[in-house]
Amino acid sequence: MLKAYIMTDFFSHIRRLDLILLGPAIILSVFGMISLWSSSSALGDYANLQKQGIFFGVALISMLLVSLGDYRFLRNSSYFILTLYFIGILALVGLLFFAPETRGIRAWYKIGPISIDPIEYMKIVMLILMAKFFTFRHTEVYRLRHLALSGVYFAIPSAFIAIQPNLGPVIILGGVWLLMLLVAGIKIKHLFAILLLGFVIGIFVWSFALHDYQKDRLLAFMKPELDPLGIGWSQQQAELAIGNGGIWGKGFGNGSQTQYGFLSEPQTDFIFAAIAEEFGLVAIVFLLGVLLVFFWRLIHISLRVEGNFARLFIGGFAVLFAMEVFINIGMNLGFLPIIGLPLPFVSYGGSSLIFTYIGLGIVQSIKTH
Repeated sequence: MLKAYIMTDFFSHIRRLDLILLGPAIILSVFGMISLWSSSSALGDYANLQKQGIFFGVALISMLLVSLGDYRFLRNSSYFILTLYFIGILALVGLLFFAPETRGIRAWYKIGPISIDPIEYMKIVMLILMAKFFTFRHTEVYRLRHLALSGVYFAIPSAFIAIQPNLGPVIILGGVWLLMLLVAGIKIKHLFAILLLGFVIGIFVWSFALHDYQKDRLLAFMKPELDPLGIGWSQQQAELAIGNGGIWGKGFGNGSQTQYGFLSEPQTDFIFAAIAEEFGLVAIVFLLGVLLVFFWRLIHISLRVEGNFARLFIGGFAVLFAMEVFINIGMNLGFLPIIGLPLPFVSYGGSSLIFTYIGLGIVQSIKTH
């Protein structure tokens, strides 16, 4: 009887999931794996595709398990959230000592064939922490001590990420923090004061904290022409790949830039360009449409849920998603610097995929409860 009750309750929960939100996520993930399959065909090495399939299964199970829980536990459990936060800080500190250097940064732990990126974990934890923090301070968010403390929560992980140096996640975390301040009700004059302070801190860090080789890397991020055989080459090849695709694309496994190694990272940073080259403008329009549906659904839910925590978390998750999509596509099109951000749900990478689905699981928990 107990087993039957549990199974009945489980399937009842499944039916309550928001399929308009889950459907686009699954479509994007499958679309990404099709692109991985195609870009792997020239070398006949499908290891990343196989691993992404496993990551996808783990991500779906993780989302389902998280959605079964009651999100109000997160809203009411300060010590649990702080524990998650400090675990993330320790993981970021550990990168500086135990992570191998890859492309000039230390951002991933290597365990056999798998890389673990704690930054993806930290993004979701920061969303939870900021939603919790502003939930009980929304009427006094303008007070200096509240602004300062929320800034400290943001600044500590950002500092350890910047030391790597890894600008992309710092920009994302900063953007989410500022926009959550706006949602929470910060005054515009305080927002401008924060931006000014950030500018001053940036000048100080540039002048006194960074080594010359770190400055060179950051300059190359902002001006790819300073590194014509590195970042500049990657951006140029991405633009060529997008142009090569035309309306219908070169076909499965037939993209010259993608298949012959001209396009760097066609499975991660430049998967958008790989899709454009091999599947064309039609596929890109479809991809953008699915991304837009997912974002619209998040906004739709955030405007209708009850409670500040739920509204802030879903709003922050929507902002995080939109920023990563905008920056990744901007990198591929050449109007934004290359800062190494994945295209959510689509790019290869277990950490990004699993923790994005965990964030989606929290949204589903809010929706079903």
